[in-house]
Amino acid sequence: MKTALNSNTKEEYPHMASYIDPNQLDLEDRVVAINRVTKVVKGGRRLRFAAIAIVGDKHGHVGFGTGKAQEVPEAIRKAVDDAQKNLIEVPIVGTTIPHEVIGHFGAGEVLLKPAVEGSGVAAGGAVRAVMELAGIVDVTSKSLGRNTPINMIRATMAGLEQLKTKEAVAELRGISATQLQD
Repeated sequence: MKTALNSNTKEEYPHMASYIDPNQLDLEDRVVAINRVTKVVKGGRRLRFAAIAIVGDKHGHVGFGTGKAQEVPEAIRKAVDDAQKNLIEVPIVGTTIPHEVIGHFGAGEVLLKPAVEGSGVAAGGAVRAVMELAGIVDVTSKSLGRNTPINMIRATMAGLEQLKTKEAVAELRGISATQLQD
């Protein structure tokens, strides 16, 4: 009997995304939010810091992570480490995304639309950071739900995971990519 530890092939586990090694990429990181959080205990309040970070190589790989620690630099380091473990590959067509998509997470919803070349990233805050680090230069976005940074990032990442290339759509339909254009 094979275990998941020694045989992680796509044939055996088609539902699992392939692992992206962060050491082989030239990753850039950006801290999106740092929150001061407290835990009330018998002796008073325990103060800690929670950080949200995004990493990307600006060539179609992006990830996000969270970290919590008693010091800000340690929380940021944990968030960046977590982000490197959660990298995804984003299909890019020219300078934009292949098609329109809506990403959902909790009460947060993000509409991502392809934009013409030269229009730039029309997105705010956390969504802008994800798009820039993914390498998407031209895109329009609209927040449709709650806009807390973590929900916006998770909804954006969910939307980016839904994106499919023209070849992937043709394969799902059982036709060639040239037939899809016709």
